[in-house]
Amino acid sequence: MPNTAIYTFKWSGADHKGNNIKGEMSAVSINEVQNRLRRRGISVQKVKKKTASLLNQQREKLDAADICVITRQIATMLNAGVSLIQIIDMLAQGHNKQQGREVLRDIANEVKAGNPLSTALRKHPNIFADLYCDLVRTGEQSGALETIFERIALYKEKAEALKSKIKKAMFYPFAVLVVAFIVTTILLIFVVPQFADIFSSFGAELPVFTQMVLSLSGIIQTYGVFLCAGLIVISWLVTKTHKKSQKFRATVDANVLKLPIVGDILKKAAIARFTRTLATTFAAGVPLITALESAADASGNAVYRNAIMFMRQEVAGGIQMFSAMRSTGVFPDMVIQMIAIGEESGSVDVMLSKVATIYEAQVDDLVAGLTSLLEPLIMAVLGVVIGGLIVAMYLPIFHMGNVV
Repeated sequence: MPNTAIYTFKWSGADHKGNNIKGEMSAVSINEVQNRLRRRGISVQKVKKKTASLLNQQREKLDAADICVITRQIATMLNAGVSLIQIIDMLAQGHNKQQGREVLRDIANEVKAGNPLSTALRKHPNIFADLYCDLVRTGEQSGALETIFERIALYKEKAEALKSKIKKAMFYPFAVLVVAFIVTTILLIFVVPQFADIFSSFGAELPVFTQMVLSLSGIIQTYGVFLCAGLIVISWLVTKTHKKSQKFRATVDANVLKLPIVGDILKKAAIARFTRTLATTFAAGVPLITALESAADASGNAVYRNAIMFMRQEVAGGIQMFSAMRSTGVFPDMVIQMIAIGEESGSVDVMLSKVATIYEAQVDDLVAGLTSLLEPLIMAVLGVVIGGLIVAMYLPIFHMGNVV
């Protein structure tokens, strides 16, 4: 197979007037850069492959948002009547990330060689999930690839929007608390000791609150490095255990759902992801048993994943889906009733889409409410922590007259 990797090259040379010029060009090899520049009438002097920093290399990797955009572009151009090979070629040439160009060129070569698109996509499992490939294969078999890509694009856009909302709700308080921790640590290490030197000359007993803050400052100064190292080690162990232990992940997922407000958001988000995924796969013609398995993986929480897999077993045994859903005890009555209506009327995919829309809107409202609630709450916490340190340092000064 020919080399399909595309790199960025820096070049310098002279135009037909003898003026020195330079620039950058994306190509497969140095020879390709030289040939393209010569055709433009440029006398090439130097061509060098551009090396990216580690940070830039990380940014060059495709993420879920990139796949969402690629899917929408494919759906739009398929509906416009553009052939699949032309679409992938255009996307490969115009993508702004190196990995995107490489992957799309490889997919284009596979399709040109006569392989199905779903087979070409499966060669990149870290980028295109099994659900994505299964839906594309269904579209190929039914001859409605443009319709399938439209559904996949809508599904990916909804999933990314939901993920973005949840990240937004979690990031703001986390960032503020990290800043508060850093500021408090700086005060305890650098500011409080200055007051301690002043208080040592008072010759009287300091207020209890001030003594507590001074003791905390001493502990941080003496054992701060060890505490920091311990936190790093514990965080690393928890992260590693979370990745490797399914039982630990299930325990964490179950406990997270019990948190006030946040747990409610995660529950509704899991239901929204489950119903949106099941609606997309079921409408695409994927068998219900297979669709439930894909929806279980997409739910994003072990509690709901186990419940959906239980539903899959029940449905495979001939039980209606709404009855199996009720047996799990994790789905609200409204969801169960709408699924029951969908099964009776033969419009399960429509009902699932409506449930997903309802719960996506509820997640949006809960995130907005949580953000509004957290802003004054975080300000109050910051005021108590920072203000408490300041009060502790000035209490002896307020009592200086009595001390003297």
